[in-house]
Amino acid sequence: MQAINIFLTDRLGEEITDFMHGETRYAFARLYPDGPHRLVEGPVCAFVDWVMEDLSGLEMCRRLRADKRTAEAHITIVLDEDDAEDKRRALKAGADDYILGPIDRTAVLDRVMALQWGGAQTSVSEILELGELTIDAAALQARWAGRALDLRPNEFRLLRFFAQNPDRVLTRADLIAALGKQEPPIDERTVDVWIGRLRRALRAMGAGDRVRTVRSLGYVYDSH
Repeated sequence: MQAINIFLTDRLGEEITDFMHGETRYAFARLYPDGPHRLVEGPVCAFVDWVMEDLSGLEMCRRLRADKRTAEAHITIVLDEDDAEDKRRALKAGADDYILGPIDRTAVLDRVMALQWGGAQTSVSEILELGELTIDAAALQARWAGRALDLRPNEFRLLRFFAQNPDRVLTRADLIAALGKQEPPIDERTVDVWIGRLRRALRAMGAGDRVRTVRSLGYVYDSH
């Protein structure tokens, strides 16, 4: 099954439910100034408001292009008004397209589904490298210093999310949301089981204690 990530800077991204069409899942999420707060796997479509609370839509476009997770995203600027100069500036900043707001679930899905998503297209580099850690997304395999890590699917996706967000404290709720595990709801302590297995796999390969517990907050993957 293919997943297509749809990120919106508007709060609507937190409210829209995912959409299934054949073998494709269109997964919605909020896009924050520092980028996605969930695992990015599969093609990415970003809908960026022209005016945001913390920064401009143009700056958000530049940040998306500079972020490895979203560098190849299809970016649509959501304009407040039909202004030719604003359209020109949006495209120059890195947007692929523009649409006149306000937008809703139907308008977003119509735009995304009109795009031709080839099977070879991905959003994030197939190979993610972080020090001695190498993650091959296509092969669903992670290696430490060239040696394969023995990981179950949840631990692999968890490690991939940590690698996309190194040196950042992530709560259990963050990890559940990032891996798309909200429905049906699960006990947050389940994350501790995933973390335990991931730690053992890393230690077995000589990686040491890369996943650190931050008391009362969550976990962080130390890249150094």
